[in-house]
Amino acid sequence: MSAAFTSRALLCGCALSTLSGCLMVGPEYHAPKPWAPAHYTNHMAGAPDSIVSEMKADSHWWSVFHDPELTSLEDRLVNQNLSFRLATANLAQSRAQLIMADAERFPALSASGSYQRSQYSTKQLQEIIGHVAGGIAQSEGGSIGSTVGPMLQNAAGGATIPLLNQWRSAIDATYEIDLWGRVAHQYDAAKADLQATDEERRSVLIAQQADMAHGYMSLRGDQQRLKILRDNLKVLTQIATIAQDRYRGGLVTELDVDSAQARLHDTQGQEAQLEQAVAQEENALALLLGAPPGSLNTELEKNAGVPVVPPVVPVGLPSELAHRRPDIREAEARLRGAVAEVGEATADFYPKVTINADFGFQTLSFRDLGFWNARAWNVGPSISLPIFQGGRLYGQLELKKYAQKAAAISYQQTVIKAWHDVDNALIAYRDEQLRRQGLQNAVRDNGKALMLAQSQYRSGLTNYLNVLNAQAQLQSAQLDLTNSDATMATNLTRLYNALGGGWEDALPDSRDVAKAQLASATPGP
Repeated sequence: MSAAFTSRALLCGCALSTLSGCLMVGPEYHAPKPWAPAHYTNHMAGAPDSIVSEMKADSHWWSVFHDPELTSLEDRLVNQNLSFRLATANLAQSRAQLIMADAERFPALSASGSYQRSQYSTKQLQEIIGHVAGGIAQSEGGSIGSTVGPMLQNAAGGATIPLLNQWRSAIDATYEIDLWGRVAHQYDAAKADLQATDEERRSVLIAQQADMAHGYMSLRGDQQRLKILRDNLKVLTQIATIAQDRYRGGLVTELDVDSAQARLHDTQGQEAQLEQAVAQEENALALLLGAPPGSLNTELEKNAGVPVVPPVVPVGLPSELAHRRPDIREAEARLRGAVAEVGEATADFYPKVTINADFGFQTLSFRDLGFWNARAWNVGPSISLPIFQGGRLYGQLELKKYAQKAAAISYQQTVIKAWHDVDNALIAYRDEQLRRQGLQNAVRDNGKALMLAQSQYRSGLTNYLNVLNAQAQLQSAQLDLTNSDATMATNLTRLYNALGGGWEDALPDSRDVAKAQLASATPGP
């Protein structure tokens, strides 16, 4: 092969590489336009305590509660939560897969060296020479045939092949000319899979953040309910003492004493049940931080009360939801990857053109390995065309097409579910405020009723059952009001979870992903 032929082959490869961008087969991806309502505020009419505003939302949404302990727990979650760390490890695997897919867009270079000590068959060589000599004698007439043939026949018996030492060093290169975009589609699919894994990681984070907030609100609510029960235990103890004194004075029957004691013991049982719930909730928060049971007990024992919701809740614009919710972004990435896989399957029907080349040195002596006249090289294209695959390529293409349709439906389903989540969260947030307003009135009225019943009981104007009923109703209303406070705060965290916030500042990882993609664009080993 001449240098001119090598130059022509390389120029041909460059020309084919240029054409590859113009001959890509398969569908072209078009980003879908998700549906969004005009405003969030349709369901917040009549909310007495807190309304939503379409002002820009803070990515650290838990800061709206102004609770230092909750803020501290959420800040630690990013680095300590084991589910999120597992999702981070999965993301690293997807990055590695992208690097491998990107490597196919560049020539593969490898260096090799070998030494082989060989002994070939001398008998086989003698037989070959004998056959050649016989052929010459039959095909060549005259004195040449009669002379050369016998000479070769005589030489065949003494021909031998020596023991050979073969030395070789070479650089090999191979490069697929991506005429139809198969490699490009494969890279796009891997890149989409990386983004989907990244968005899945973000979904894990906001889910864990929401679980932390939900658990914290439940804990503070149960702690507050426990305080109410303990305060009522003091009242019930006093009532039981008064009943005992009046019984000794002959003013009431033993029924009043037994009823007071029964109510006291029932409340003590509720106290034990709530103490168990508080301990389990403290352990649940520790688990979210990847900490052993009981490690947060001292930190969380201080009863800070249920966090108060703000009067105005900034939630951002409805059109931003598709960019904020990771599950929507993940579904779009899956759709983009499915479209790329259809293009890859389509390109498999077309010829595959590969350029192979190698350059090196081959000698029978190690001393001669570096001499220029020991060089050996070859370069040239190869082409393969699928002719009959038994329907495998067609089945694969159909599979990818239906996978694309499924991804499109999944995207639509994800978007509409997201808006149902937001709508349901808004309704729950408003209705709990209305319920809380009624419970506040109930606590006030039951408190007055208990004071009146106690006063009448001390004066002997009513029996103990009226006092007991009034105290039970007040305690129930107080517990319901505290539960409503916790529920309302929890519903606000559900609203922010539905809006998809909480990962923006906690994940500056998009820059790391961009760096990884940039690094993968540089050919290397």
